[in-house]
Amino acid sequence: MKENNLYPDSIGTPEVEENIEVSIERKLIALYSLQQVDSHIDKIRIIRGELPLEVQDLEDDIAGLETRIENYIQQSTNLNQKMVEKTQAIKDSESLIKKYEEQQMNVRNNREYDSLSKEIEFQGLEMQLSEKRIREFSFELSNLKEEIQQAQVELVDKRNDLEVKRAELDDIVAETQKEEQQLLTRSEDNKKYIEDRLLAAYGRIRRNARNGLAVVHIERDACGGCFSKIPPQHQLDIRMHKKIIVCEYCGRILVDQEIVDIVKGS
Repeated sequence: MKENNLYPDSIGTPEVEENIEVSIERKLIALYSLQQVDSHIDKIRIIRGELPLEVQDLEDDIAGLETRIENYIQQSTNLNQKMVEKTQAIKDSESLIKKYEEQQMNVRNNREYDSLSKEIEFQGLEMQLSEKRIREFSFELSNLKEEIQQAQVELVDKRNDLEVKRAELDDIVAETQKEEQQLLTRSEDNKKYIEDRLLAAYGRIRRNARNGLAVVHIERDACGGCFSKIPPQHQLDIRMHKKIIVCEYCGRILVDQEIVDIVKGS
């Protein structure tokens, strides 16, 4: 177990030792309180960090749905135009068939009659093909209509969700900004009791720790950060509040339950 005694030159007479005890204990209280405040600030920033992402995702989804609906509408317009063209083509073929049938009444030989018959047959096939295309276009239009309706329902839901999320974000930003400012003030108050060297060490440990915990208390005879067992003698040293002691495995600053209770009580 690593032991970090910040005041080796002050150890000597019992009177000085007693002063050191009070000083170290106050620093331990300030450190643990600072950790609680900083952890709370971390949570606030995480919450505030997730909501803007949710809002952005919804905005992207809405933009995608709007584009999809526009494309569906454009496809529907094109299909309707094609149906109009095919309907006109059928009318044209009907007119040509009627014309060719009238011409057949006045032909002079079989060759002319057969030629007109082929034209009539061709126009009949053209009509069948146009009718087939109209049925296909009608089927596609029906599917597109369903797709548009589904997309519009989804779009309404997304817009409602976005309105709710934006309201939540506005509320949380307003609420957390005030709370965060109060916490930052408390953080600065605690830092007044911690010298720069120890404060720098605290910041370094927090940056290196996955969960941002630089100060942890003993839980079930183990480090509250890495859960490694702490020998009884070192636990006794920690309870004495005479030294700043860190875990020899993870490097976190260790405090006992008494420090925790003092901070909670305050």
